[in-house]
Amino acid sequence: MPTITADDGTQLQYEQHGPHDNVPRNADVVLLAGFRAPGTSWRYQVPALLAAGHRVTVVDLRGHGASDPSPTGTTMATRASDLDAVLRHLHLRDVVLVGGSMGASTVWAFVQQFGEERVRAIVSVDQTPRMLNGEGWEHGFYGYSDANRDTFFAETIPSTGVGTPMWRRPARVLRMLRAMQGVSRELGPGDLGVLNDHAKADWRPVIAGFSKPVLFVAGAESEYWPSEHAAASAALAPQGTSATVQRAGHATNLEQPKAVNAGLLDFIARLPR
Repeated sequence: MPTITADDGTQLQYEQHGPHDNVPRNADVVLLAGFRAPGTSWRYQVPALLAAGHRVTVVDLRGHGASDPSPTGTTMATRASDLDAVLRHLHLRDVVLVGGSMGASTVWAFVQQFGEERVRAIVSVDQTPRMLNGEGWEHGFYGYSDANRDTFFAETIPSTGVGTPMWRRPARVLRMLRAMQGVSRELGPGDLGVLNDHAKADWRPVIAGFSKPVLFVAGAESEYWPSEHAAASAALAPQGTSATVQRAGHATNLEQPKAVNAGLLDFIARLPR
């Protein structure tokens, strides 16, 4: 896989599929996976996007896939800078940024730091813009509040006991396992640092200031937060829409790829030229 060197020397891997420069295409789509997930977690979306005439760039930021690990001190701002480095290196403009879980938050961190000039539209797949519950927002991570904000994600992502048990969704789990092969469960200091930074972030003001189309997708059976976060987030955005995918947990694009692909392709097809 080709690599890009981030501003601090970290090596980032990516794959690009579809028409090369100066070849007509419908849209440039950039896919960003969730916390520590590899780019292969988009394996069911890439063929559908290519068949629709789009160019697809799948990015492994630091801590993902075969890219360099996340060093101590990694924050969401670091991830935003990584994304900026990728877009600059590949000369990508007018892009549709699609992020799953923390990948979606990375997109908002990018918009906050670098603006929306290079962005055509955004798709957020099962990521609430504020994980902390309270202050008029009850669409955060189950059980996470001001009372435990400094300890809740200290060692791992806590189990919530919410959602459909894995034994009742074998086909969906199998798709996830195939896409996540080789991902270690051990979290290093850099992983825990960015996880905690992510958990305390609030992207609602960024969403409210984003002027271009954005689609918020929720898994109806998400293990992490109520699916109502998608509609609540869309209500914040000037051009926001939302969709809830039935029989899908947090890994929505892996659990129900046909539904996610249909919604994603329809959203891109409706974008202004």
